[in-house]
Amino acid sequence: MDSTLIIIISGIVGLAGGFIIAKMLEKSNVSNLIKNAKKEATSILKDAKAEAETTKQTKILQAKEKFIELKAEHEQVILSRDKAIIEKEKKTAESEKRARDKESQVSNELAKAKKTTDEFETKISDYNARIEVLDKKQAEIDRLHKSQVEQLEVISGLSAEEAKEQLVESLKAEAKSGAMSYIQDTLEEAKLTAQQEAKKIIINTIQRVGTEEAVENCVSVFNIESDDVKGRIIGREGRNIRALEAATGVEIIVDDTPEAIILSCFDPVRREIARLALHKLVTDGRIHPARIEEVVAKTAKQIDDEIIEVGKRTVIDLGIHGLHPELIKVVGRMKYRSSYGQNLLQHSREVSKLCGIMAAELGLNVKLAKRAGLLHDIGKVPDTESDLPHALLGMQWAEKYGEKEEVCNAIGAHHDEIEMKSLLSPIVQVCDAISGARPGARRQVLDSYIQRLKDLEDIAYGFQGVKSAYAIQAGRELRVIVESEKVSDDNASSLSFDISQKIQTEMTYPGQVKITVIRETRAVNIAK
Repeated sequence: MDSTLIIIISGIVGLAGGFIIAKMLEKSNVSNLIKNAKKEATSILKDAKAEAETTKQTKILQAKEKFIELKAEHEQVILSRDKAIIEKEKKTAESEKRARDKESQVSNELAKAKKTTDEFETKISDYNARIEVLDKKQAEIDRLHKSQVEQLEVISGLSAEEAKEQLVESLKAEAKSGAMSYIQDTLEEAKLTAQQEAKKIIINTIQRVGTEEAVENCVSVFNIESDDVKGRIIGREGRNIRALEAATGVEIIVDDTPEAIILSCFDPVRREIARLALHKLVTDGRIHPARIEEVVAKTAKQIDDEIIEVGKRTVIDLGIHGLHPELIKVVGRMKYRSSYGQNLLQHSREVSKLCGIMAAELGLNVKLAKRAGLLHDIGKVPDTESDLPHALLGMQWAEKYGEKEEVCNAIGAHHDEIEMKSLLSPIVQVCDAISGARPGARRQVLDSYIQRLKDLEDIAYGFQGVKSAYAIQAGRELRVIVESEKVSDDNASSLSFDISQKIQTEMTYPGQVKITVIRETRAVNIAK
């Protein structure tokens, strides 16, 4: 027990000694650390003081530079202000000088104005005196004039108003005669310079176009080999012919005409469909209502294809490109339309060629001219009925399908429904008249032809002094015989002009009408 205690006590004593030794070692290390820290602090403090001194010197230098800059700016501002003050004083001195000059000038002008006013007042008084003298003289003149007029009225037996009216009428007649003479001379002079070249262009244009005469009408004749075919076309109780008329819309006339059947319809397309369908039925031999409807439907489709093909072939022949497909179809339909017996497609082709030739002669766009000439009558082949004139309807179609403004205007203006806006418009109008007015181009109904001749003569009889009038050369010339006692030579020229203007205003006619006024004076004596 004692030994164990001794061992424990010696262990405790050993531990206490080790702890004391450790504490002493730790204290020695702390002292060394403190010394090292003091040395580092002293070094850092020294470096900080050196850096602070450097920064201080730098800031002092920057402050001095800033001060120098501010001082220079201040001096510059003071200098500018001094200059501005000097300039302002200079301007003020100049303004004062101008004001003094202006004041002096105004004073001089006032003096002159006062002098002028005095002179003006003197002149006014002088003028007033003169006016009084003139008034007295005018009153004396009026009294003398009135006295003379009264004496003249007594001598002539006419009042002043009557004499004035007679003088005015005399002057009016003389002025009218002189004016008509001047107009006639001016027209003749214009014709001398322009007529020859115009005639040359038109004649060359017409000569270079070969055309056919009118052959179209509203009746087609279908030839058959024998009259036996007529019975088969009529069918039992007429059922075949009724089915054919219902399917085509064409009146089929089967009469005693040998080996012929007449197809009557105002629509050439339907008439052509009926003719081709009838030819197919007769050739095939099977003629009954069901077969008729089938053949008519196929024929109508064939005609539609042919219309498109005709339109394409026409525009290719004329060298026209880029035409809308619908317009090409309209052009093809012209083949089956006629106007006064003239085939519309042939007429349009002819007008197109004439426009191209005339445009080339005048140095205009040939392609546009031919395009306008071909399309000018497209309004005559509408799909449905329209209240618009064919020229305006055609213009609307052309605008709808993208034609140029010049072409549209030429189409709409070729019958003067709208104003002409380009040179193509009168060219199309002239070429349309050339194509329609040439001999053989169109057929006229006898009644309308006779009525036109009568209207020409009636217009001539409506003028004073006309003894007789005769429309000759198929209405292309009007010869007027006047009474020599009532119409002078000068008045004959005026009468011819007035009749031409009235015909041009009131009548519609192809080509032109020449008016010839004939005045004859005869002296007759009898020798016995």
